[in-house]
Formats: sequence, structure tokens, C-alpha cells
Amino acid sequence: MSRFLIATMPATGHVMPMLPLVGELSARGHEVHWYTGAAYRDRIVAVDAVHHPIRSAADYGEMTIPDAFPELAGLTGVAMVRKAFQRVFIDNAPGMLRDCQAVLDEHPADVIVSEPMFNAARWLHESGGPPWAMVGISMLGFYSRDTAPFGPGMLPMRGPLGQLRNLLMNAVHRRVIFGSVTEHYEQARAQVGLPRLGLDFIDALMSPYLYMQSTVPGFEYRRRETPSQVHFIGPLLPAASADAQQPTWWSRLADGRPAVLVTQGTLATDHRQLLVPTVEALAHEDVLVIATTGSSPEETLSALGGLTPANAQVERFLPYDQLLPHVDALVTNGGYGTVQQALAHGVPIVVAGATEEKPEVAARIAWAGVGVRLRAHSPTQARIRAAVRSVLGESRYKHRARAISQEMARYRAPCAGAELLERLAQTGRPVTT
Repeated sequence: MSRFLIATMPATGHVMPMLPLVGELSARGHEVHWYTGAAYRDRIVAVDAVHHPIRSAADYGEMTIPDAFPELAGLTGVAMVRKAFQRVFIDNAPGMLRDCQAVLDEHPADVIVSEPMFNAARWLHESGGPPWAMVGISMLGFYSRDTAPFGPGMLPMRGPLGQLRNLLMNAVHRRVIFGSVTEHYEQARAQVGLPRLGLDFIDALMSPYLYMQSTVPGFEYRRRETPSQVHFIGPLLPAASADAQQPTWWSRLADGRPAVLVTQGTLATDHRQLLVPTVEALAHEDVLVIATTGSSPEETLSALGGLTPANAQVERFLPYDQLLPHVDALVTNGGYGTVQQALAHGVPIVVAGATEEKPEVAARIAWAGVGVRLRAHSPTQARIRAAVRSVLGESRYKHRARAISQEMARYRAPCAGAELLERLAQTGRPVTT
């Protein structure tokens, strides 16, 4: 049996996708240690892993970004992206390196398993540690002649003109938009005694040993130069919620009306941006609207004037594995995990995300034909209503969502990921296709 060190940034979207994979590794008899924020200890222990807390860096688990990093408040666009990468992901890497080195000193591992934003994984390996594997928890973002750079959510363009566009945009992205981020990254490496890497920051996020992308090829752009160590393993979906309590209104899901689920996400948590406008936009439609808040429903109820429409239900949490088989459309800001869950059940999507990596998720939704993309951070009620009507009324969206669902059903992500990690642990060499 092997020993694995899992290392993730302390954020829900970075931790949750790893749980099924870690559970599978534990079930196979491997010893698993997991370094991340204290807020996730109980979830980690539940999959039979040993939790190691963050001691030498910022532990912002289950905090909002403005609360954790007030210096980011008010920033938008490129300035926000640069500062967030520098402050959140790079500045914390030296301390996380020290913490992980202490863990490895006591529990030497055969493989480090991280997600792309955990920069210290590469540094651990370069400092004498084991090889490292990555789990792609969002869209693939490496530079390619076949795609525009990661960030703005631009669809692929075919032919020589498309390649020229991509070449120029990638050059600007590397040198102008992310040039200062790359230099900040190199300075952080120097701080911990590592030489200059000589790679652009985006390129440095790819492990040369193993990169497991947690979706299916049908939901990702085709690239001729995809590295051989990239493996699609299918979606890493949450475990079934067998003991979850169903609310008293659950029987309304069988009343014959389409059910529309709307969720705001875990980072962009202002319910006035999407959740409340959707509930209000659909108040007079012949649908059942189900809104999950992730936080106290009272905030949403207050924004609705204290009363929910007769066709709406607002809950903090619902078991998606039980709910999604009854859902006809999802309205979301583009959280990668939620989108993967919806597509696994063949649910078409209306997406309105405009922050973090969400424009890229939205672009894949449009490219794959599984839903409607609203290019707005806070879309109007009229646009939301029109998009929901399209998704419910035009069979092409449901057809494409079902096709992706069928593709996903052919994968068993936790098993596939565990087998790839076992190969890496046994050989210590890149696991290629």
C-alpha cells in the first residue's frame, strides 16, 4: 500500500472535489494525509484521512473573499485577477511549503496530490519531495494554439484566422496580463530558496507527472497539443446523501410542472445578483422554482420583501443527488462542481457567472450546447426569464445535456483517479496516455 499527501487550498470548491477520490484511496487500503483548512476537518476524517491544519499561511476556509482578503475589495477585471492570484495563491505558498515539509518529515509520502492553485506542490517536489499529481477542479487552462487564453470565456475559432487570434491573445496574456503574476511567482520561489522556473505562471500549474481532469472530453475544448499526462476521469461527484431529510414540499416535484433549480454558489454569495432576480423573474411562470442559498435563507427572504412567490421554495441546502433527477433546468453562476452534477443528471443550464473562472465554465456550457449563457454578473429578470423559457422549450438543450450525461455515465472518476495515482506511486514516472 502507498501513502499519499493531499494538499488543497482552504476553499469549498477546492476541497469538495477531492473527497470522493480520497474516499476511494482509503477504501483501497492506502494511507492518506490531507493538508488544508481547519473548517474541513470533519469531512476529511469522514473519508478516513488524517487532517493536517494550516499553520504558517492564511486559513480562510468558509470565509468570503472580502472578509479574508479585504485588500481585494473594490477591485474588478484584470486588476482583481492579478491581485487575487498574487495575494491568495502565491503569497500563501511559502508558508504552505513549510507546513507540508513538516508533514512529510513525519509521514513520508509516495505521491503528493494537489489541485492547480496549490503552488507549493511543485515546490515540495523540487525540494526533494515525491512526484506530484494534480486534480483539475475547473476547466483546463493551459495555453493552446486552438484556444484563446483562460479567463475571458472566448469560444474557440477555427481555421488560420482563429489560430492567429489565439497566438496574439496568448502572447498578450502571458506578457501583459499575467507577466507581473509570473514575476511575483518567481520572487516567491526565490524566497524559499528555489531557482527561477522559467515558465509562465499558467504553465507552472500543470504537473508533468499526472493531471486528472474531473470531467469528460465532451465538455472540454479539443486541443491538438494536450499533454500526454492529462487524463479525463469523469466528474468527481459528492457521495449519495442517504440520510438527508426531504422538506415537506417535496411532493410538489411530482405535480407535473417543470422544476427550475437556482443556486448562487459558495464564493459569489450576494443573493441579489442571481438568486433573487431568478425567483422574481419566474414568479408568474408555470414552473416550480427551488432556490438553495448555501447560507441563511433569511437573507433571500428579506430581499424578496419577506414573502416568496407561491411557486417558489427557498432552502439553505438540499440533497442534489436526490433533487436533480426531478429538475428540468438549472440557473447558476457557473460553479464547476454544481455544473458537473447537473450534467451528470442530464439537466440543461442557464449560466450567468462573470467572476473567478466562471466565464470559462459558461463558455463550455455554450460550446457544448447544454444551455444558455447570459453574459452578465447580475442579469435582468427579463433575460433570465427568456433564457429559462428557451432551455425548457427547446429540445436541443435537453438533448445535448443528456448526451453529456450518457458520456459521464461511462466513467467512474474515483476509481479511475485512484488507479492512475497507484501507477504513479509504483513507478514514480509520468503516467501518460
